[in-house]
Amino acid sequence: MFYPLLTGTLDYCLPQVRDFYGNISNHWFIGGAQIQVIIEAQDLKKTFGDIIAVDSISFSVKKGEVFGFLGPNGAGKTSTMKIIACVSPRTSGAIRVFGMDPDNFPAEIKMRLGVVPQETNLDPDFTCYGNLFTYSRYFDIPPDIAHQRTQELLEFVQLQEKKDVAIEKLSGGMKRRLILARALVNNPDLLILDEPTIGLDPQARHLIWERLKLLQAQGNTIVLTTHYLDEAARLCDRLVIMDNGKILVEGSPVDLVKQYVGEEIVEVEKTEDVLSCLSGKNIPFEVIGEYVQIATGSSRDVVRTLFDHCSPHKVLTRPATLEDVFLKLTGRKLRE
Repeated sequence: MFYPLLTGTLDYCLPQVRDFYGNISNHWFIGGAQIQVIIEAQDLKKTFGDIIAVDSISFSVKKGEVFGFLGPNGAGKTSTMKIIACVSPRTSGAIRVFGMDPDNFPAEIKMRLGVVPQETNLDPDFTCYGNLFTYSRYFDIPPDIAHQRTQELLEFVQLQEKKDVAIEKLSGGMKRRLILARALVNNPDLLILDEPTIGLDPQARHLIWERLKLLQAQGNTIVLTTHYLDEAARLCDRLVIMDNGKILVEGSPVDLVKQYVGEEIVEVEKTEDVLSCLSGKNIPFEVIGEYVQIATGSSRDVVRTLFDHCSPHKVLTRPATLEDVFLKLTGRKLRE
C-alpha cells in the first residue's frame, strides 16, 4: 500500500506529515493502527549520464520494521540506499527521511542514521575501542558518555575482550561486528545495512542476525540489502525485489513465496520420459540444467503422478523459498 508523500517545512527532531485534512501530524493511521512512516519515496529516479540506475520507484518504510532491497548486481539497490543515506542526490522524484528532504537536510538526517557499508572501512590506526570512541566525537558526544557508550557497544557485539586489539588482528567476523557497533554509536533511529554479513561464516552470521533482531525489538528501523536470500527471509518484515532499476514486487517474504511460487518445489532428473509425461499431463515445469523443477501447492500429488506415469530416476521435494521467487522474477543469467 502506498501512503501520501510527507510534506511541509520540517523540524528535524520529529518528522512531520500532513493528514488528509492538511493538518500537521507525526503519524499515519492505517486500518485503525498508528504507524509512523520513516522513509517515503515517490517516483524516485537516479541516472548516471545515459544509465538509469533507479527508475521511478515508490516505496515506504514504517517505524520499527526491517525492510529489504533485493536484486541482482546492477539492479539499483545500492544507488537507492545512497540516496536514503544522503550520499548521492536523486535525479528526480521525491523522498523524505524522517519527514525531511535529503537534499535540503542532509546533516539533520545523518545525525539520526547508522550506516554499515559493504566494505570494511575501520581505521587501522586505532584499536576496537579507539575506533568507536573516535567515531563518537564526530557526533559531539561528551567524552564520558562516549566512553560508556563504547564499552556498552563492545559488549553488545561481544568484542569486550578485544577492546585493546589492533584492527589487523581481528577476524572478518569481528570486523563486521565492530562496524555494526560503530553504526550504533550515535544511537540512531534508522540503520542502513549494505550486505551486513558478506563473507562471514555461519556462526558470525547468526550472531549478527541475533543482534539485529534485538535492535528491532528495541524499536529500531532497519533497511538492508543482501544477496543472502535466507538472510532476507529471516530478517525482513517486508522487502522489494528490484531489477534494471525498477521494483518488480513488494511484500513479506512468506507472502511473496506463496504468491509467485507456491508451497513446495519438486525437482526430478531430466529425461525424455519425464518431459513428455509432464507436458502430456499439463503440469507446468522449468528445466534447470539436468533437472526439472515443478512449483506446486502439493508435492504429494505431483510425486504420485511422477511415479505412476513418468518413470522418474531421482525425485526431491523441498519447501519453496525466497530464492525461488528471486530467480523466477530476475532470471538465472549471471550478472557481473
